[in-house]
Amino acid sequence: MNVSYFTQQFITGIQQTSWYEFVAVIAGVVSVWFSRKENILVYPIGLINTTIYIFISFKYHLLGEASVNFYYTIMSIYGWFLWSKKDKHNQKSVLQITYSTKREWVWQLLFFGSFYIVIFFVLTLAKKSFAEGAIPWADAFASATAYTGMWLMAKKKVESWWWWIATNIASIPLYFVKSLVFTSFQYLLLLILAIAGLYSWMQKAKYAKS
Repeated sequence: MNVSYFTQQFITGIQQTSWYEFVAVIAGVVSVWFSRKENILVYPIGLINTTIYIFISFKYHLLGEASVNFYYTIMSIYGWFLWSKKDKHNQKSVLQITYSTKREWVWQLLFFGSFYIVIFFVLTLAKKSFAEGAIPWADAFASATAYTGMWLMAKKKVESWWWWIATNIASIPLYFVKSLVFTSFQYLLLLILAIAGLYSWMQKAKYAKS
């Protein structure tokens, strides 16, 4: 496999991209842009992305990712609620960007590990039964890191971006091999935005401490 192969695959993939995948990708990128800015629009726009990807994930036997997008939808509503809370005195957001404590880090790792094991086990069974195209280890990793990242983002934790970075790195090849090339390209953009988001939130958390 060389550069020309990947280039041809990308061009072919773009030509075969459905209109709803284009909409989902654009909504996803815009949503992450707003999350980097700590703008509450991350959630309503993100809901457009997640609902479409539930359908796409089932269609391409990415069952772990389907569960992730369903979870995203629920957590988007939850995060929207948390982020919208205002202080009665100064009308600023009650929830501030902070770093995780050591105890919270332990919970994050347990949260990730539990979901990875469960999703991997379920996808392995699904692959044997009806979803031959499933890739259990990769799908489970991308899904479990995404579950963790979304949970932490709702709580405005800086570490959420580390989990998003891991999700994006895993998802780029995962969607590419499924011929969802435009979605794969989306995750490349999201990886860049996640790195920028990490830096931005680190600065905001530092400013909040001072």
